[in-house]
Amino acid sequence: MFEARIHVMLKKVILDPQGKAVKNGLLAMGYDCVDDLRVGKYLVLTLNTADRAKADREVREMCDRLLSNPVIEEYNYDLQEVAP
Repeated sequence: MFEARIHVMLKKVILDPQGKAVKNGLLAMGYDCVDDLRVGKYLVLTLNTADRAKADREVREMCDRLLSNPVIEEYNYDLQEVAP
């Protein structure tokens, strides 16, 4: 079995209104050292396969087809073998 930890973020060229709102909230609370903040998604996915190449290929396909929007988002992931 494998576990994929996936981070999905808006591309740097895409405005992040949610990140801006959170940043402004932190600044309003007195956290004046916050320079920038972007909001993304973090997903943990378990795959029931012993084939690392298959798990890697399927995680990439899932990210490209559903878990991220390749037009405005980018992703990266870490694939680790886990005990069943």
